[in-house]
Amino acid sequence: MISYIVRRLLFMIPVLFLISVVSFILIQLPPGDFLSTYLARIEMQELTISEATINRLNRQYGLDKPVYVQYFLWVGNMFRGDFGNSFLYSRPINELIGSRIGMTILLGLATVAFTWLVGIPIGIYSATHQYKFSDHFWTFFGFIGLSTPNFVLALVMMYLSFIWFDFIPSGLFSPGVADDPFSIAEILDFLAHLWLPVVILGTSGTAGIIRVMRGNLLDVLGEDYIQTARAKGVREIVVIYRHAVRNAIHPLIMGLGEVLKRIISGATIVAIVLSLPTVGPLLFEALMSQDMYLAGTLIMFQSFFLVVGYLLADLLLAAVDPRVAYG
Repeated sequence: MISYIVRRLLFMIPVLFLISVVSFILIQLPPGDFLSTYLARIEMQELTISEATINRLNRQYGLDKPVYVQYFLWVGNMFRGDFGNSFLYSRPINELIGSRIGMTILLGLATVAFTWLVGIPIGIYSATHQYKFSDHFWTFFGFIGLSTPNFVLALVMMYLSFIWFDFIPSGLFSPGVADDPFSIAEILDFLAHLWLPVVILGTSGTAGIIRVMRGNLLDVLGEDYIQTARAKGVREIVVIYRHAVRNAIHPLIMGLGEVLKRIISGATIVAIVLSLPTVGPLLFEALMSQDMYLAGTLIMFQSFFLVVGYLLADLLLAAVDPRVAYG
């Protein structure tokens, strides 16, 4: 297993290198750069800026250098833990990401836990009660959950919260609480705000897990070895949870490869609607303003978590199913 992990880690190096090249090129494809976007905003405000100031900003942001030089400077600094400065925020990118990564990971982990803890039991129950009312109900819920965009659900929940409770959910803390010293009251306020984004973000994921778990489990329950176990008098609960579920859950484990990437992405549109302090809106603003170093760094973070997630998913699958061999 150690040699397998080492090979996968070594394989990650060229993959991440190619991703960095492609992402940097894609960020550079739109016409202009951050400075041209910034100057357009200045002109919209009917202000003027001197040629000397424009040249100084070009040198300050390194935009006077060729694209390949900008890329190698960015990658070289990245190996030293320096991701550069954000053009848009005029702050080190390390600080910008560090101020949001904690909340992003907490929200992502809570959402993943919610989808699995709710989706898998319902999927099992639906499969073991095929064509009964409960099965039809959860099937209907699954279709609704998969077809409803998360940001639409966020807008509906915000409207209902205002109508029913005279409260508009926004952010992960009440106004002024986030700046207070760490306390139990701050934790409770955070938990009071956390459940709504988790439910909104987890609805489609839960519906998807219910559908996948139900379909896979029904397929497995029809296998010959399941019928053999039943014929030998093995209790039904043992047949389902020890034999059937263990094999039916394989596709869900493989889906964990994208979980880390989804955690770090911060659910951009929902985060914008609910004013969540995650990295998703940060990436959106960076792309809109052509803040190439900030956008490139966030894309590299997502790519790194994606390849690591698939490695962890493969290892977990081998641990669950001893038939899977490292190779």
